[in-house]
Amino acid sequence: MAWQQPQYEWRWVYGCVHPSTGRTHWLEMPCVNTAAMSAALATFARDVGADAAHRVVLVLDRAGWHRSKKLVVPQGVELWWLPAYTPQLNPAERLWTLVREAVANRVCALLDAVVGARCVALYHAPRQICRTTNYHWWPWC
Repeated sequence: MAWQQPQYEWRWVYGCVHPSTGRTHWLEMPCVNTAAMSAALATFARDVGADAAHRVVLVLDRAGWHRSKKLVVPQGVELWWLPAYTPQLNPAERLWTLVREAVANRVCALLDAVVGARCVALYHAPRQICRTTNYHWWPWC
């Protein structure tokens, strides 16, 4: 008989998607909270060149860390909210199964590397992302 102690590690991936092109932006963070969301928004704004002259709209569900009064939204980023209790309407919600499929229920010596590699692979697969996230009724198709 052998004793085994299962251990779980969590990684939090923030992701943005442009559904009609399949372009994605990924950021791995140590937690999910308002400070991490503020940092993720700042990184996203910097990476996509959002500023007063170049505006970007992000559609979000109403998770607490998305709606916090302490959330710092960078210049050039505008947040639009989905109706309450409808996160499934957000195309980005369909990204998470694609990220998880590479690591769920597997033994990984270096989880950071596996998750990072999966995000890089998805970044380079815009056709797959587009097929997964581009709802026919989405207003910016």
